[in-house]
This record gives sequence, structure tokens and C-alpha cells, in this order.
Amino acid sequence: MIEGHDLELFQRSLRAATEQHTGDALDGALAELGWDDALSFDTRAAVSTLFELQGEACTTSSALDRVLAFALGVALEGDTAVVLPPIGHASAPASLEGDHIVVRGLVTSARDSMMVMGAVLDAAVFTTRPVHGVDPDLGLVEVHGELAADGSGAVDWGAAVHYGQLALAHELVGASRRVLALAREHALERIQFDQPIAKFQAIRHRLAETLVAIETAASVLDAAWLDPSPVTAAMAKATAGRSARTVIKHGQQVLAGIGFTTEHDLHRYVRRVVVLDQLFGSSAVLTKQLGQELLATRQLPRLLPL
Repeated sequence: MIEGHDLELFQRSLRAATEQHTGDALDGALAELGWDDALSFDTRAAVSTLFELQGEACTTSSALDRVLAFALGVALEGDTAVVLPPIGHASAPASLEGDHIVVRGLVTSARDSMMVMGAVLDAAVFTTRPVHGVDPDLGLVEVHGELAADGSGAVDWGAAVHYGQLALAHELVGASRRVLALAREHALERIQFDQPIAKFQAIRHRLAETLVAIETAASVLDAAWLDPSPVTAAMAKATAGRSARTVIKHGQQVLAGIGFTTEHDLHRYVRRVVVLDQLFGSSAVLTKQLGQELLATRQLPRLLPL
């Protein structure tokens, strides 16, 4: 476990890396810091620290690929991207249709090779399309292709979903914390009627509700690490997504007109939250699935030890 002074040093180093770099440059900085080793040694510290800081800085990296490869038990070598499920889904990005395997999914960036369910393939066998949607800075690439079924062994996709949902939930919490900081800063600096708007009750209520939403998501994430299961991971991702949407709503209201402009950073976090919420299952879809499972089993998740 990474604890005490070592954890503080680890956090400071990752904060500096995420604040100064993004994309391939951030990947290089993480390699120098030995983040991959930390992922194997203390998975929770590595995932929670990096992805929350990445969310706060609104940066990108291939860290999600490495988390998924780690979950699948496959070494990720060279310029390889792991194929994620399509937007809004958590199911495997490859399915058997007749005598072919059809791949439909996303990758975090264009790479020379792609890993599909543990198998590494040349990127040339796939059709790719950059996703210029709500958040083009995220760099997602749509992937589609058909492969001959070779009867190779399956991997534990459920493990990939578990860690993918936790990582993205931490990134949503990090982005939410930054939006709260932006809203708080504006509330203290914006003067109306000869006083900061932070003194107005309506503003205080929105900021308070924002903080409650963030801390709720963080608490559910903590529970998901303490009691790892598909249900707790889905709950953490759903709660983080729903909380982040609450945060950007209140943040926009507090920031008012300036929050609608590209001069302010808020729009970057709004875009990022909207897309991250959709990856590995949106908050709406996951909540519905959890409710259906609850009705089907007639059993509540067991209480966590406190």
C-alpha cells in the first residue's frame, strides 16, 4: 500500500504531471513516474489519484487503456489502444455474429494497434472515425470491423467493466471538484448590490448542494473499493455521473452569463462530464439496470462494514 509521505509525494507528482501535460506528453510523464508499477502495487491509490487529478485538469491520457488491460490480465505494450464499448454501453465491444466477430466500440486515441477482448490486432483491420462531438478534445475514435472467429479463449470482461467504471467515476468526481472551485471563486469575486454574490442565500444553497453531490459520489466510490462487486462499481459510476450533472447545472447558474462563453473554462468541464457520463454506461442507464436487478432478485446489496 502507498501510504503516508509516499502517498503525498505520489499525489504531488501526479498533480504536477496532469497540470503541465496532456495526451502523449502526459503518458510520457506517467511512465517516468512509474505509474504502471503503482497500478500493480496499489491499484486503488493509482486509479483514484490519477483519474481525479486528470478530471480536475481536464486532460487526456491512455491511462484508461492501461487500467482495462490490467483488469483483463494482459500486458499493454507499444502503441496499443484498448477498444472500449460504444457510447452509452458497458457490454463487450465484440460479439459473435454467425462465423464472424463484429467489433463496435471506441478507443481513447488513434494507435498503431488495438486490443479487442485481450487480443492485440493491427489497427489497419478496422475502420476508424474521429469523434468530433460534444468534446472533441477528448480525442475519442470510433472503431468498427469484422474478424474471423478463431475460437480463442475469452477474457473476464466483467473485470474490465468494474475497473473502467471506477476510474471514470473518479474522473467525474475530479471534474466536479474543479467546477465547484470555479463557481466558488466567481461567487466570491462577483459583486452585486455592493457585496459578493456569495452572500446571497440562493448562491449559498447551490454551492452547498454541489458539495453534497460531490461528497456523495466520493463516499459511494469509497464503498465500491471497500466492497468490490459489479453492483457497487455500477452504483459508483451512476452516482458520480448523476452528481456531476448536478454540479455542472449549479455551476452554470452561479457563473451565469460568463459560464456560457468559451472565455471561461466551465464549458470544457461541461463537455467532458457529458461524455464521461456516457462511457461504460450512463447514470440513467445504470440506475435503470440496477433497479431492474433489484426487482428481479428481491434482494438489497449487503450493508458495508463501517
